[in-house]
Amino acid sequence: MKYYIIAGEASGDLHGSNLMKGILKADPEAKFRFWGGDKMAEVGGRENLAKHYKQTSFFGVSEVLRNLRTIFSQLSECKRDLMAFQPDVLISIDYPGFNFKMAKFAHSQGIRTFYYISPKVWAWKERRVERIRKYVDKLFIIFPFEVEYFKGKGIEAIYEGNPLVDSIAQRLRTIAPREEFLAENGLDSRPLVALLAGSRKSEIQRNMGFMIALSKVHPEWQFAVAGVSWIDEELYKVAIEGSSVKVLTDKTYELLKYADAAVVCSGTATLETALIGTPEVVCYRMDEFSYRVARAFVKIGFISLVNIIMGKEVVRELIQHDMTVENASEELQAIMKGGSKHSKMMADYASLGAIVGGEGASDRFAARMVELLKTDK
Repeated sequence: MKYYIIAGEASGDLHGSNLMKGILKADPEAKFRFWGGDKMAEVGGRENLAKHYKQTSFFGVSEVLRNLRTIFSQLSECKRDLMAFQPDVLISIDYPGFNFKMAKFAHSQGIRTFYYISPKVWAWKERRVERIRKYVDKLFIIFPFEVEYFKGKGIEAIYEGNPLVDSIAQRLRTIAPREEFLAENGLDSRPLVALLAGSRKSEIQRNMGFMIALSKVHPEWQFAVAGVSWIDEELYKVAIEGSSVKVLTDKTYELLKYADAAVVCSGTATLETALIGTPEVVCYRMDEFSYRVARAFVKIGFISLVNIIMGKEVVRELIQHDMTVENASEELQAIMKGGSKHSKMMADYASLGAIVGGEGASDRFAARMVELLKTDK
C-alpha cells in the first residue's frame, strides 16, 4: 500500500521514522511519500522526501503571521503532491495548523485520513475536536489520559503506548560509557547540567541568553547545550561567546543520560528528560504577544508533559517572568542528588514510567494502521 505522511518538526520526524519502520514490518511492500526530515528519509528514501521540516516549521502567533504567504504556498504544493502520489492513506503527525487543512482536503478527495499523535486539544483550541470528527477517519493517541477525554467527545481513539519510549531505548542502547562520553566531549568530573533550549531558532534565541547567564553564576558546575544539526551552528556560537558552555550537537539523549540535572525548554523534551531519569526544571519564554494569547486560551494548569500526565507538579515550571536565574539556580540545587527534592522527583519519575508504558508502541501503532487499511479494502 501507499502511505503519504506529514511531519512538520523534529519530534514528528523521529516518530514518523519509527512508525515507517513498523509499517514496513506489517506491510513489506509499503511505498512512502512524506514531508518530514532526515530520519524519515533514512527509512523511506531521500528521493521520497517532498519537503524538509526545516522549511515548514513556524512557531508562535507572530512567526506564523509573518510567514502566511509561505504557509499557503506550501499547502498548495502539498495538495498537488498528495494527488500525484494517490496514496491509500494520509497519515498526519501532530503539526495541527497544517495537518488539519491537509486532512480536510484528503477527506474531500476520498483518501483515508489517519491522525497519529493528536494535537493537544485538551489544552487549548478545543474547537479542533470537531475537525477530528469531520476529517479524520481514525485517531491514534500517545497519552493514556486522552482515551477518556476523546471518548467523552464521541471519538474512539487508539492508544498503544508512547513511541518516545522506543526512541529513547534505541538510542541509549548504543551510547558510549560515561567516562568515554565525558572525555570525548571535553567534559570533566564536575556536576553536569544539560541545557535544552528548544529545536526552533526563535526558541533558542529567547532561551539561550538566560541559560548562559545561569551558567556564569555556577562555576562549580559544567554546562552543555544539546544542539541540533538543523540549526545554524553560528547561532550557538554567538550565544555561548564569553562563557565556558559547550555545545554538543545531536547528542541529546547521551547528554541527558549523563547529566546531573537539566534545564529544559517546554515541549516533548520535558517528557524525554523524565523518562531518561534526569532531574529537570522547565523554563519557557515566548514573545509577549504570543504569551498573552496563550494565557487567554490555554485551559490547563501546567505546560510540561510530565506534570500534565501526572496531574500534579512533579517538575517546577518557570514561565515567562518567573524564568529568572535566581529561581532556576535555587531549583537546580534542590533537584540534584542530595538536594531536598531529588528523591521525591525520582519516585515520581518511576510512577510516570509505569503510566506511559514500555517499548514497542511504534510497531503496535503501525500494525493497527495496516490492519485497518487492509480491512477496509
